[in-house]
Formats: sequence, structure tokens, C-alpha cells
Amino acid sequence: MADIVSLLLPFFGLILIGYIAAKATKQPAEALGWLNTFIIYAALPALFFKLVSRTPIEELTRVDFIVTDIAATYAVFILLFVIGRVARGNSLADCTIQSFAGAYGNIGYMGPGLALLALGEGAAVPVALIICFENALHFIVAPALMAAAGDDKRSRGHLVADIVRKVALHPFILSTAAGFAVAALHIDPPPAFQRLVDYLAQAAAPCALFAMGVTLALRPLKRIPAEISYIVPAKLILHPIAVFIALTAVGGFEPVWIQAAVLLASLPTATNVFVIGQQYGVWQERASATILITTVFSVVTVSLWLIVIRSGLLPLQLFP
Repeated sequence: MADIVSLLLPFFGLILIGYIAAKATKQPAEALGWLNTFIIYAALPALFFKLVSRTPIEELTRVDFIVTDIAATYAVFILLFVIGRVARGNSLADCTIQSFAGAYGNIGYMGPGLALLALGEGAAVPVALIICFENALHFIVAPALMAAAGDDKRSRGHLVADIVRKVALHPFILSTAAGFAVAALHIDPPPAFQRLVDYLAQAAAPCALFAMGVTLALRPLKRIPAEISYIVPAKLILHPIAVFIALTAVGGFEPVWIQAAVLLASLPTATNVFVIGQQYGVWQERASATILITTVFSVVTVSLWLIVIRSGLLPLQLFP
């Protein structure tokens, strides 16, 4: 238990420091702009490039792992969508944001730092693959469903072009693709370039976690949605269970890959869910509340998942 506390204290401590700093200095939300730019366009892409480029190419082409992880994530997404639409009678647009709140974890900001600290370098490849491909699919699904709901008024051609542009040009996707190319071609980057990448990568986790704390402080809890009663357990408990069952059912994956996928699935709702809601003017305050509440509860649930993973209580094969 002591090693879990020592692992999570600096991790959630950075989020708390960011939260306190935002409350104490009362800076406007716009003041966070350049730090977010640095994180999204420099630090995290450098980390993803570093992780992928140093990995044998055969490990980067595990389509079975990617498909299985995404299938489990979207099984949770579809379940929440059906609950919202059929049981609650919510609009298509509201159901979309609610489903993302229960299936879109904060894998970009929280995932790499926590997984590498808890599981070591062996978790680098599955973490990079999950972040890259899950984000790419989320960037496709969100505008597609919003267009179906009628909240995206662009023509079909403009919508498709915008989706392709966002996916193809996103810094996470570009840096991962560059890492794939370097790994496949066995390129040895110049030492000076590699040092630059290392410096940027080292800054990724501290800056991302601090920025996350600031973001939580700047989005006060105003409106708690009724859907929180099932979204929170779906995100923090059901999602990692679904990923675990799917990966062990398919089988053939290294233990650390399963552990990394489960850990990433256990993370709280991504701040991007609020961004999507804000973009379309749908479920904004309630998305913000969901992010804050899942993040607070994740202090306990992520700790429990780490205890299960690190103590060997997580069986790595359910089916013979």
C-alpha cells in the first residue's frame, strides 16, 4: 500500500497544486492557453515519438490489441448511449456527450505519466497505441454523431474534410506516425535531436497534470447531472472491467499490455469531453461537473486498480 501512495501522491499532488494555484492567483482561463499549447503541440508529441520510435516495429503493428481495446471502450459508449436515449429519453446530442463522459478517459494528460511510473517502460507501446487510435476514433465519432443530431450545420463534404484534417494533422497522430516511420526504417536520430525530444518528453507529465488541476479549478461545480449516478461507475469501474474481459478473452497479449490498457481505462473523464460539448453548445456545465467528480473519485478508484494490478490480483487469463 505504501508504494501505491508514494506513486500516486506526486501524481495527484501535481493536479492539486495546479488547482490551488488557480484558486489562489485567480488568473483568467485564457492565461492557460500557452501552457496547453506547449503540452499538446510539443511535450506530449515528443513523449509519444520517443516511446514509439524506440520500439521494435513488430510490436507496433498489433492490430488485434488496438481493435479489442477500442471495441471494449465503445461497448461502454453504446451502453451509455442506449441508457440515455431509451431509459432517460435524452436527445441524440446529449446522449453523445454523456457517452463520451463514460468512455473517453483522460488518457492523454494522465495516461503516459501514470502508466510508465506504475508499470515501467514495458507499458510504453500499448499506452502510445491506445492514445493514438482512441483519440483518432473519438475525433471521427463526435462530429459524425453531432451531424446526425443536427447540431453540426456544415455540409457533408465540409464535415468529412474537417474530420480528415483533424485526425491527420493532430499532433498526437503526427508524432506517433513519425515514431512508426523511425522504428520501421531503423533510423537513428542525431544525438542533439534526441536530447531535445528527451527534454520535451520529461516536461509532459508535470505540465499536463498541473494544467489539468488549473482547468478543474476554472470550471466550478454548478450543475450536477442526474446521469452522474451511472456515468461515474461506468467510467471508473465498468470501463476497465470491459477492457480487461475483452483483452483476456482474445488472449495472446503480454501481461503489461493488459495492465496498461486496464489502467488507462480506469482514468477519469477527459477534459476533451467538455471541449466537445462547448463546441456544439451541448451538456457543457454537466460535462464539466462530470470531469470534476470523476477526477475526485478516481483518487480512490485508480488507487484500488493499481493495488489489484501490482499485487497480482488481476488474472491475466479468464478463458482457457
